[in-house]
Amino acid sequence: MAGSAIGLGNIWRFPYVAGEYGGAAFIIVYLLACAFIALPIFFAETVIGRRGGADTFGSMKKLAPGSGWHRIGLLTILVPIIILSYYSVVGGWSVHYLIRSFGSGADDAVGHFGPFISSVKLPIIAHTVFIALVAIIVLAGVKKGIEKFTKITMPILFVLILAIVVFSVTLPGSGKGVEYLVNPDFSKLSADGIAAALGQAFFSLSLGVGTVLTYASYMRKQDDILFSGVGTAVSDFLFAMLAGFAVMPAVFAAGISPEAGPGLVFETLPYIFAKMGGGLVWLSTGLSLVFFATVLFAALTSAISLLEVGVAYLVEEKKMHRRTAVFSLVLFVWVVGILCSLSFGPLSNVTIFGDSIFDTLDKACANWLMPLGGLLFTLFVGWRMPSADVLDEFSNGGTKPLNRKIYPAVRFLIRYLAPAGIVAIILSAIFN
Repeated sequence: MAGSAIGLGNIWRFPYVAGEYGGAAFIIVYLLACAFIALPIFFAETVIGRRGGADTFGSMKKLAPGSGWHRIGLLTILVPIIILSYYSVVGGWSVHYLIRSFGSGADDAVGHFGPFISSVKLPIIAHTVFIALVAIIVLAGVKKGIEKFTKITMPILFVLILAIVVFSVTLPGSGKGVEYLVNPDFSKLSADGIAAALGQAFFSLSLGVGTVLTYASYMRKQDDILFSGVGTAVSDFLFAMLAGFAVMPAVFAAGISPEAGPGLVFETLPYIFAKMGGGLVWLSTGLSLVFFATVLFAALTSAISLLEVGVAYLVEEKKMHRRTAVFSLVLFVWVVGILCSLSFGPLSNVTIFGDSIFDTLDKACANWLMPLGGLLFTLFVGWRMPSADVLDEFSNGGTKPLNRKIYPAVRFLIRYLAPAGIVAIILSAIFN
């Protein structure tokens, strides 16, 4: 679950979204959204998944037979695949930059991002390589593939990002970047920014799309839901902050605007690595390799969870062979991902409500579809499932005294605060 949460949402998305919406002010709202809205939804998905013991569709059918609640499963199968379609494009960027670091180092990567993403051939090849890596890991299954991969890469991720933070905050001029992350300026925070903070919480924790629910169906009955949820949320937030301190000080040191958008990481870091190398190609190359290896590992841990949701549905509900399920979904992701990749180049003039294909899918999922899924999960656990069943699952049959003690507060958050917060933020974004 932590591997699912910690990914490009932290390293790639968090720094540039925080940069667009006021830095520290955005982070405060993001933290509140994680604690009082996202975490209760995480608990709700976990309760459904472990109680139902199946994918979203199957768990809903088991827990609410004869009702229409299982149709939520269709939403949570479609949305992760859409997310993976554009997520794989960004994952492909990390593949490209990692390979390029081997060949020419960070110095040659400066100013490369714009021409690279606007081209046709290389981004599509990189996207193809990335989704193929995801498919190979998911094909190996949950224990031998997903869990084994994340247990190895997660500790490596933390070590690598800590090393990058140390380099970043010691750069000349980096102090302004640190200040940007710790001194809030609420004048830059609009209703759209608040909605973006909620969307970031959903995107980063993989909520509302059935990922947490699907993984929870694999949990043992003795596993502590409270510990899993808080541990995942805290790990995710800490990693996001580490990513912010790795990227934003470097951005200010380079004199680049923090509002540079989705290309922030890929545009600024090669420049910083070249400067940090001090003319030593081996040093700048090594720094570039470390960083983009970090980005790639983070991207893979989240991408495999997005694919696993759809695979679990096809295997469990449609009785499809796992290999066939993986190949079918990967083909869809690959085709849609090509369109997303081309939206930075030949299809850049194709817009939907004023946004490119890539941006349209990102905003639709993070700001609308994922919160909608989260809202439905909280309503189901808060109002449809018997309270006794929820308590039994949350407290492991009463064997976890702390869980039982705080359950009334958790239930209040699931029933009232989380749904109200989601509805209010969505409405404010609409009217804004």
